[in-house]
Amino acid sequence: MKTALIIISIIFITPMIDREEITGYNIGDYATDFSLKNIDGEMVSLSDFSEAKGYIISFTCNTCPYSVLYEQRIIDLDKKYASKGYPVIAINPNDPSKNSDESFEKMVAKAKQSNYPFPYLVDETQATTRAYGATNTPHMYVLQKDKDKYKVMYIGTIDNNPKDPEKVTKFYIDDAMNEILSGEEVKLSKTKAVGCGIKWKSSS
Repeated sequence: MKTALIIISIIFITPMIDREEITGYNIGDYATDFSLKNIDGEMVSLSDFSEAKGYIISFTCNTCPYSVLYEQRIIDLDKKYASKGYPVIAINPNDPSKNSDESFEKMVAKAKQSNYPFPYLVDETQATTRAYGATNTPHMYVLQKDKDKYKVMYIGTIDNNPKDPEKVTKFYIDDAMNEILSGEEVKLSKTKAVGCGIKWKSSS
């Protein structure tokens, strides 16, 4: 009887999971601007960066092992592309009630300790995270400004080896950025985000 109930549960739950996975932005969509609190207490929006040509958005966090492994590579992306008009903006999507180490205070300490050169924003309502369709930390999005809009050019992971940067053979975001900066079409515009599942707020 228990086996039958489990099978029935899988049948009904799986379509719901699939539908959740395909929500959010797709390649070619225009992302809505946001206003989220930075670690300095100031509100930050995409429209604040008047000189930007686009953005590298990273949904990341303090404690996920994958976020920790990719932290320096996210910093390096900002160092490499911010001067070319594509700064990194990091967003913590996690509900801190599920993990106190994801609190705003711990975000401030993390950014200071790691000397983040980019904004580190908190998505307190998780509305921005849901709009983007982010599911993991880290989950990366490359946006390109189109007048006053923000076109989604790439979604996914940074490269193909989170554990060892020395063994990376496919540099997904670097390749996408090089193509964007050259005015070319992004050949591989979507990859699977690898990391910890986002800690969502309990539904009321």
